[in-house]
Amino acid sequence: MNVEAVAVRVLVRGIVQGVGFRPFIYSLAQKYHLKGWVRNTSGNVEIHLEGTSNHVDQFLFELQNRLPPLARVDSLQVINTLPENPDDFRILSSQSDPTQFQPISPDTAICADCRRELFDPANRRFRYPFINCTNCGPRFTIIQSLPYDRPNTTMAGFEMCDTCREEYQNPQDRRFHAQPIACPECGPQVWFEVEGRPTACKEAAIQTAREWIKQGKILAIKGLGGFHLACDATNPQAVQTLRERKQRSDKPFALMAFDTKTIEEYCLISPQEKEWLESRFAPIVLLQPRQPEGLAANVAPRQRRLGFMLAYTPLHLLLTEPEEGYPPVLVMTSGNLSDEPIAYRDDQARRQLASLADAFLFHNREIHMRVDDSVVQSHRSKLYFIRRSRGFAPDGLMINQDLPPVLAVGAELKNAFCLTRGQYAFLSHYIGDMENYETFQSFEEGISHYERVFQIKPQAIASDLHPDYLATRYAIQRARDQNLPLVQVQHHHAHLVSCLGDNQFPAEQQAIGVILDGTGYGSDGAIWGGEFLLGNRAGFQRWMHLKYVPLPGGDAATRRVSRIALAHLWSAGLDWEADLPPVEALCEEERTILRTQLEHRINTPLTSSMGRLFDAVAGLLGIRDRITYEGQAAIELENLADEHETGIYPFSINKDEIDPSMLWEAILADWRNGLSLAVIAGRFHNTVAQIILDAVQSIREISGVNIVALSGGVWQNSLLLKKTIPLLEKSSFEVLTHQRVPANDGGIALGQALVAADQLHSSSFVQEGS
Repeated sequence: MNVEAVAVRVLVRGIVQGVGFRPFIYSLAQKYHLKGWVRNTSGNVEIHLEGTSNHVDQFLFELQNRLPPLARVDSLQVINTLPENPDDFRILSSQSDPTQFQPISPDTAICADCRRELFDPANRRFRYPFINCTNCGPRFTIIQSLPYDRPNTTMAGFEMCDTCREEYQNPQDRRFHAQPIACPECGPQVWFEVEGRPTACKEAAIQTAREWIKQGKILAIKGLGGFHLACDATNPQAVQTLRERKQRSDKPFALMAFDTKTIEEYCLISPQEKEWLESRFAPIVLLQPRQPEGLAANVAPRQRRLGFMLAYTPLHLLLTEPEEGYPPVLVMTSGNLSDEPIAYRDDQARRQLASLADAFLFHNREIHMRVDDSVVQSHRSKLYFIRRSRGFAPDGLMINQDLPPVLAVGAELKNAFCLTRGQYAFLSHYIGDMENYETFQSFEEGISHYERVFQIKPQAIASDLHPDYLATRYAIQRARDQNLPLVQVQHHHAHLVSCLGDNQFPAEQQAIGVILDGTGYGSDGAIWGGEFLLGNRAGFQRWMHLKYVPLPGGDAATRRVSRIALAHLWSAGLDWEADLPPVEALCEEERTILRTQLEHRINTPLTSSMGRLFDAVAGLLGIRDRITYEGQAAIELENLADEHETGIYPFSINKDEIDPSMLWEAILADWRNGLSLAVIAGRFHNTVAQIILDAVQSIREISGVNIVALSGGVWQNSLLLKKTIPLLEKSSFEVLTHQRVPANDGGIALGQALVAADQLHSSSFVQEGS
């Protein structure tokens, strides 16, 4: 045993502040009879240790292998230093350094200990809706600046009572330096409000809210990262009223339940899905229904899956607590009008949600940064993101290289931006569709906050090529104002690089990108979306794409898929026969105008979009004429498809162009022969999978590249994933799918950032497509 006396300085970077890390270090030092100190800095946690070499080694082993629940060590540096001869081990005050930064813990769901105390009548925090400890509760949504200490959070105005302060200062207590620590005596409170007038507070407010929900009312509830609109999910009239008020006629609502046992009454849950539901991230998980009869049919019309989450805050637990005659499941959807960001300030909620909600349940813990709920699904028993937000953002993504400070502004739809520094890419929480000033404001606020808390001053700005995106305009203006390089990255190239970066592939690694989505501005000015690329961060070649088809009316056509279906038939040289569903959906005048547009190329930009091909098939089969949310027609086509069908429709590949013309004739033949829509939809999915296999095989034959990356919004289609990946693997391809960021435009900023970082390293700022 080595008993040599040593003195070391340990620098720890990662999620190590606000997660009980310092008391953990204190306890470890006590266990191994070490003296010294630990303190937070703006860049890391710094530890000074003095003791025997053997005890220091044991300390370091536990430090790396037995962390507190929310802590994560990304790097650890041990430096021999001079002894200071301390008398004991202490926790020192935090040290601020404006040049340094560190990752921040996302907001986390209530832990098992706090949940137990919440329902323990003997506990002083019994039924207190803001119970938390170092292992759970608000983090990112309340942080105003670093280091993460109470004065730098929205809890600064709540002075701790003597009992809370004693817990806060006791290194042996799990609430030691829990910055949001509170109790009924000194912490935030809830109140119930009707037409601007508070009518009940504390427990009475919660009981009033439950009673109103039970009566079929709609409530606006202030939560962790913003307001939810809630109602009884078993009451069709309440759900329909919410749909009408929120102007959300078809899009499925998120559902919330008290525990997994309740969800299991309605859905099949795999062990992995159960783990995600009950995890500290507590996302909305898309689940297969078991028996939807108990829920109102209009919570998720024409959907094959239900989006469930567990109550993840103490307030949610109190609102969903089982009781005879009380709804077992609540609708818990974002508190906003359609297309606007989630409301998170009290005055803002009163203005924006008054016409939607019958009453409000407020609290006085301020939300500094709004954050919407995350949405995930299972892909091969692994987490697959649809929306990455609460519980995950702003957790830094580790990238296997040192990155310069870059701001990537993302895309127009499902916007999320990305900032890089060191080995971290900080992909933001979900911002939303950049279609109005309110969302653009949220985007600007988010960027300012991330730059401040992570101490990032961008050296370059990255954006999409599309000149009309609000995010692109922001990037152009900011680059001009601050005299920064602007790197405009082609949309599908960014998708490819996002997938490669997500999988920690080296910057120079070449891959075949199967990038399928609805809309992306191409370097030739057309609308791309069915793309087969070969490339890496440095650039790409477009090897193959779906045949161009005119899109009458441009973006407006995406809301009327019957027009897209007829455009595809016209492009394939097929007649618009009177009994076809898209012909019946349009009046004679509309069809005449449409034909004139197509024949004379009036406002008919060309598109190679796979998303529009899915829309066209849905329109041709009469599954959907008008859409009310993005991707609706394709989602309903997927939900209808018979996944056991094995038939494939014909198509042709001519050099660099995939022509689906023969597919239309075959689909029409099946439809006229009375084949079920489920079988036709199943065959169409099989055909797309076969197109992908044939295309990438031909690229491999010439390039020798064997890695295939799947990215773009179409890859949210779980059936297409299930059909395509086995085909590729059987042909010995290495298949990359997204792991840590969404395949849709919510992950595109990561790709933009990595392309810009590569150009910054090479001192090359040539804009793509210029």
